[in-house]
Amino acid sequence: MVAKSNGKIQLPPRPFKNPNPSIQFRVEQMFGGLCSCPCFGERSSDADGSDVDPVLLISGMGGSILHSKKKKFGFETRVWVRILLADLEFKKKVWSVYNPTTGYTETLDDDTEILVPDDDYGLYAIDILDPSLVMKLLHFTEVYHFHAMIDMLVKCGYKKGTTLFGYGYDFRQSNRIDKLMEGLKTKLKAAHQASGGRKVNIISHSMGGLLVLCFMSLHNEVFSKYVNKWICIACPFQGAPGCINDSLLTGLQFVEGFESFFFVSRWTMHQLLNYDGKMVALPFNFEILKWAAGTRQVIYDAKLPDGFCFYNIYGTSFDTPFDVCYGSETSPIEDLSEICHSMPQYSYVDGDGTVPAESAKADGFDAVERVAVAASHRGVLQDKTVFKYVQKWLGVDQKVRKHSKSSRVVDAST
Repeated sequence: MVAKSNGKIQLPPRPFKNPNPSIQFRVEQMFGGLCSCPCFGERSSDADGSDVDPVLLISGMGGSILHSKKKKFGFETRVWVRILLADLEFKKKVWSVYNPTTGYTETLDDDTEILVPDDDYGLYAIDILDPSLVMKLLHFTEVYHFHAMIDMLVKCGYKKGTTLFGYGYDFRQSNRIDKLMEGLKTKLKAAHQASGGRKVNIISHSMGGLLVLCFMSLHNEVFSKYVNKWICIACPFQGAPGCINDSLLTGLQFVEGFESFFFVSRWTMHQLLNYDGKMVALPFNFEILKWAAGTRQVIYDAKLPDGFCFYNIYGTSFDTPFDVCYGSETSPIEDLSEICHSMPQYSYVDGDGTVPAESAKADGFDAVERVAVAASHRGVLQDKTVFKYVQKWLGVDQKVRKHSKSSRVVDAST
């Protein structure tokens, strides 16, 4: 028997409304000060960031710092991400099991709770994922998540706590779970209020886009009230079947080689299938499958508000797993539990190394612009071309050029 999971793209992207972004950019330059269309941004912004709409950055799977806290003593320990003792801390404090009654993933240690720090207006948790002094001194970019984008936005005039915010969340939980939805609602309201009642522009990365989809589906009125634009980066709208399937079936080891030291090894997962007498259902937990079917329906029902500005950036030029196969005709899988101890064989397509391009661009929405960038899944958050598009869509790239006495024509596609 061969156990195989095929990734299939079910929803093709809708036709691109503006095939020539350079024309749009030229019109925006000439008439930026007069155009009131919300999709093109304003002509300029004040240096203190008071004349720009607030931005909320939302991370994806594994893109938020997680702290472990003893309920009695209140002392917090960073358990994700950390370069040292990652396996040990995971075994002691993070190992969790799905509760089908509540829908939550709960820690097996009843005395421990997992928290996401909200320091620096939510930006700390998604900035440098291992903010230890050693990592900062070495400038170890593998753990620099939204750091470069935060710096770029600050230089464009955004001010932390007034027009720039972050939303890190417990990515172990379902994208539609109440706690995450309420947390996002609270963050949107706070950004709206701090900026003087302005609507919020969301920039999401990876699975953070699916979180936004769930929120838009379940709380459409709140979304319409508080959100102005959504810039979606590297979102697996139709899944990332190869990578994610293997990670969830056989362990949380998302990467190989040196980078794997930041995560939890495949072997650790096998060691912990029996925790203090409690059995964990791996690799196939059918209760989770039932919940996932409900989540898929929530995502399917998501609709953009009328006149809403949606933008999509996705990565290309990297071999990306499309489907995964365990076993072979000559050496078949006899028992499903053998999958945990099997190495996968992938077929590859173009993408960012994690999300296939065909999946990332299949948003199904009427996008203002949909752009492919040659960048990896995490590298897209540090890419200069991505920054140019973000600045353009936010309307802040004009701030540097507003003092020019002669008009210039810039091709945004270069």
